[in-house]
Amino acid sequence: MFDLDKWQEIIANIRANKLRALLTAFGVSWGILVLLVLLGAGSGLENGVNRNMSGFATNAVYVWGRRTTLPFAGMLPGRWVRYDNRDTEAIARTISGIEHLAPRNQLGGFRGGNTVSRGDKSSTFSVYGDYPQFIRIQPMIISEGRFLNHIDIVDRRKVAVIGKTAKEILFAPGEDPVGKAIKINGVYFTVVGAFTSRQRGEGGERHAQSIYIPFTTFQRAFNVGDRVGWFAITAQPGVDAERVEKDIRSVLAARHKISPDDEQAIGSFNAKKEFDKVQNLFLGIRGLIWFVGVFTLLAGVIGVSNIMLIVVKERTKEIGIRKAMGATPFSIITTFIQESVMITSVAGYLGIVAGVGLIEAVDKLGIENDVFANPTVELSTALIAAAILVLAGGIAGIVPAWMAAKVDPVEALRSE
Repeated sequence: MFDLDKWQEIIANIRANKLRALLTAFGVSWGILVLLVLLGAGSGLENGVNRNMSGFATNAVYVWGRRTTLPFAGMLPGRWVRYDNRDTEAIARTISGIEHLAPRNQLGGFRGGNTVSRGDKSSTFSVYGDYPQFIRIQPMIISEGRFLNHIDIVDRRKVAVIGKTAKEILFAPGEDPVGKAIKINGVYFTVVGAFTSRQRGEGGERHAQSIYIPFTTFQRAFNVGDRVGWFAITAQPGVDAERVEKDIRSVLAARHKISPDDEQAIGSFNAKKEFDKVQNLFLGIRGLIWFVGVFTLLAGVIGVSNIMLIVVKERTKEIGIRKAMGATPFSIITTFIQESVMITSVAGYLGIVAGVGLIEAVDKLGIENDVFANPTVELSTALIAAAILVLAGGIAGIVPAWMAAKVDPVEALRSE
C-alpha cells in the first residue's frame, strides 16, 4: 500500500490513458452525485412535511359532529350532532389517558371569517373560543404578552390573543398590541398577547389570521349558550391515541343516541395515525432512494471493473515479464486493486463534493414551501457513501487482478 514505485506505476498508467480514466471516473462520480442529490431531496421533502406538522401535537385527536345517517332509538337519520358543556364533562370524567382536553368554538362556523376592527383599521379574521390547554395541542410562539389562562376562563374576561397577521393589520409597525382594545362583532376585547405560528405555507398563513378568546367568554359574548363546536384532545405519553379516539366516539355516540354502526355521524382526525403514515412513507422513500442510488453507483463500479479487464489484457506481456522476474501473485493482485480503488476513491470524492455543493446551493436559494424545506445530507451519510466507494473499488478490481495473477509468464511473453 505504501510502495512509492507501485503508486508511480499506477499514476503513469492512468496518465497514459487519460480519456479512458476520465470517462470511467465520471461514471463513478455521477453515481455518487445522484445518490447524494436523491438523499438531499428526500430530506428536504421530509423536513418540509415535518416542519408543517410541528404546528400541532402529533398525538392530538380532533372530534366534531356531523349528520346521522342511520335511524336509532326512535330517532330519524339526518339529525345534526351538536355538543355542549355536558359532553366535555362526560369525556373528562369517563375516559382515561387524556392529557389535554380543549372544547372549542369558532365564530361563524368552520373556517368562518368575522370583521375585527381597531379604530379605522379592520379586516376579516378567524375568531376562536378556547381553553388555555389549546396551546399544548397546537403549539405557537408567544411573541408578546401571554396566552389565555385559567382566570380568563373563570372570570369570563374579555381578552384576546392575536396572530401575527392580525397584529400587522390592526396595529402600526413596532406598536405593542398588549393592553390595546379591538372590536369583534361589536364587542370590545383587550389584547393580552400576540403569537406567531410554527406552521409554514398556507396552514401557517391561516393560523396567523386567528384570534383566540376565552371559551366561556365566547359562549356568553356571542350568545351561543353552552354549545361546543368540537373537541381537541391529546393523549398522555405512552397512551394509544387511537384508543382514546375510539373511547371518545363511543361516549359521544351513547350520549347523542347515535347508532354504533353510523360511522358518519361523528367526524374525527387522529394526528398520530396520520403522522405514523407519513413516517412510514418517508421510510419507504429513503429505502427507494438508497436502492436507486446504490444501483446507479454500482453501474459506475461495473464500468471500472470492465476497464480494468481491458487494462489487464493490454498489459499481459508486462505482467508476464514481472512474473518471470519473480513478482508474486499477491503483488500483481494488489497493484490492480490499488489502481481500481484509486480511480473510484478520487472519482467518488469529487462526486461527493459536487453533490454536497449542489444541495447546499439549493438550500441557500431558500426554496421552501409546505412540503419542501432545508435539504441536507448528514455527515454520516457521506461517510457511508465514501466507505461504499472504497469497498466497491476493491471489489471492482478483484476479478481483473485475479485474472492478472493467473497469467502464465511463458504465454504472456508470446502474446502480442
